[in-house]
Amino acid sequence: QVQLVESGGGLVQPGGSLRLSCTVSGNIVSIYTMRWYRQAPGKQRELVATITSGGNTNYAESVKGRFTISRDNAKNTEYLQMNNLRPEDTAVYYCNADLQSSGPLVNYWGQGTQVTVSP
Repeated sequence: QVQLVESGGGLVQPGGSLRLSCTVSGNIVSIYTMRWYRQAPGKQRELVATITSGGNTNYAESVKGRFTISRDNAKNTEYLQMNNLRPEDTAVYYCNADLQSSGPLVNYWGQGTQVTVSP
């Protein structure tokens, strides 16, 4: 059984920073691409950032220059460092990963963590 668990969300003022973490547990053979998504009420879920097993990264234009995705392979953990936060960043943030467990490559989701940016 594979689980992805996020942490680090909370309430922050505009211009502030938060760091989100997502730890993968279970019978894992290999973790490949990892991602962060977010979803605000009444809006579609959007891809925020992606990091491959080789360390290549991509970002949504709305967060480029403010957010940084990283991973610690020894800890089976990915991070999202969020700086200069804006009210429009308010959303539930979800981690996502492509990984191999007992069989073929499968995509998994975490439960989400709330980020609220407000004066």
